[in-house]
Amino acid sequence: MLRSPFFYFIILLFFFSCEEKKTVHNNIESTQKEALSLRNQGIESFKKQEFTTSFYQFNKSKQLYETLKDSANIGYILISIASIQQVNADYYGSKETATEALHYVKKKSVYTAEINNRLGIADKELSLYDDAILYYKEAAKDYKNPLEKQAPFNNIAAVYIYQNKYDKAIVLLDSLVNSLSNKEIKDKAQPSDKSILIDNLGYAYFKKGMDEKGFLLMNEALQIRKEFNDMYGSIQSYLNLADYYTKKDIQRSNENALAAYNVATKLNSVDERLEALQILISNDHSAQNSKYVQRYFTLNDSIIKVRNNFKNKFAKIKYDSKKEKDENAKLRLEKAENLLSLQKATYLRIVFIIVFIFLVILIAILIRYYKNKNRAIEFKTSYNTETRIAKKIHDELANDVFHVIAYAESQSLSAENTKENLLQKLDDIYGRVRGISRENNKIDTGKDFIKSLKDMLSTYNTSERNIMVTNLESINWEIIDDIKKITISRVLQELMVNMKKHSQANLVVIKFESDQKSIIINYTDNGKGAEKSKIAKNGLQNMENRIQALKGTIDFETEPDKGFRAKIAIPK
Repeated sequence: MLRSPFFYFIILLFFFSCEEKKTVHNNIESTQKEALSLRNQGIESFKKQEFTTSFYQFNKSKQLYETLKDSANIGYILISIASIQQVNADYYGSKETATEALHYVKKKSVYTAEINNRLGIADKELSLYDDAILYYKEAAKDYKNPLEKQAPFNNIAAVYIYQNKYDKAIVLLDSLVNSLSNKEIKDKAQPSDKSILIDNLGYAYFKKGMDEKGFLLMNEALQIRKEFNDMYGSIQSYLNLADYYTKKDIQRSNENALAAYNVATKLNSVDERLEALQILISNDHSAQNSKYVQRYFTLNDSIIKVRNNFKNKFAKIKYDSKKEKDENAKLRLEKAENLLSLQKATYLRIVFIIVFIFLVILIAILIRYYKNKNRAIEFKTSYNTETRIAKKIHDELANDVFHVIAYAESQSLSAENTKENLLQKLDDIYGRVRGISRENNKIDTGKDFIKSLKDMLSTYNTSERNIMVTNLESINWEIIDDIKKITISRVLQELMVNMKKHSQANLVVIKFESDQKSIIINYTDNGKGAEKSKIAKNGLQNMENRIQALKGTIDFETEPDKGFRAKIAIPK
């Protein structure tokens, strides 16, 4: 029986189709194995604190899971990468990574809970306390296990302590401690779960002024940690007790701080070592504590270098990964083009190129959009400044110039008295021009920055008004970039102008402070104050725009007849 040639053609196509499906299946299986292996290696490296290696392994695994479109594993890996970044104090980077993870984990689950918890930790470390509490609350909602919910609630209580809201912290922690007697939680709880809660509860009582009750709880937490060999947990117990004894028994405070330092050194917990050294230094102001001061600065400088090095390495891994991904995409595109040319697929090739270009343009637009958000704030600040200068020129100079012209036209300039009046008016206008120029002149950001800032502030000193500036020299201005110096100078200048125009203050105090992450400026005057809801209308919106452009914060406190206060925090 003769068969049609078409029949054999169909059989041949079917054969090649089966072979192609088999090849695709084998490739997918191989990719899955490699991705899983790299993910597990990343987990092991993280446990060994080999963070650069772990980051590289997780990133490679993520690339492979992206080709498999495995959202669950991509989300898990991004959470792990965010954890690595937080361990190395890259809180902005960790927020970016955790936010990216949310795109892959849509359904509420333990993953979304962990992401929100990470976002809360990052905002807490960036002193964005209200935002941190919101994220912790979302994390608590997403955890289904009652025991797991305790961690974010405990974190909320810790933030309340940072905010000096001790009553709220005590109420929350007390309820968490009581819930440990619940059978559903009690059966699964570990001793460390209880010790964390009662230690924080004791610390909150101590900070509120209930010393004896606080001490008993903190000491109980330490004993539990010692009994169950919770070395890492004992660090916080020692630090809290060192703080407790600071004003009661310096020797005991030092003993606890040294105990915390020794355990933290053994476990390589750098931040806790620094905290312990700070207590030791603050307890002893004599020359003998120079060893602690030197140790603190050496350790602090070292960790800054290490963490910056980590950030640079992470950025390079990401860059190399993207470059490799682009090269692979290019190779895949070339293979596809060759295959399409054999199948006379010119049309499909054109469509592919159009789609590729569209995606590139879309990505470029998105990148540009996020970059332009900060530029828009900067532009608005610049525009407001220009508008303010223009208004000042119009209000203070234009009318005066017009009157001088009218005066010159209507009076006989040969008269001596007329000449003197004219010269006096012109000298007046010249003085105002110099004032406007001085307010908006170029700012020296070099070695004379401190002198320049002092000179600017001193111009607002009068016989009726005293401007006091403290701790300005305590800031290491050499490590602060020029944009931030300019912003600080302009913001203080605008505060001075606002004070001069609106407050009628006779005493202004400007205090500079610094911590590991931020420069903090506390401004206070004893002027007439204002309604808080109306302060933006007094020219202070421009300050907020400048500070927001640097990811800083500014908080105002004012009431009529109760002066004006502002707290400014700018990341280093």
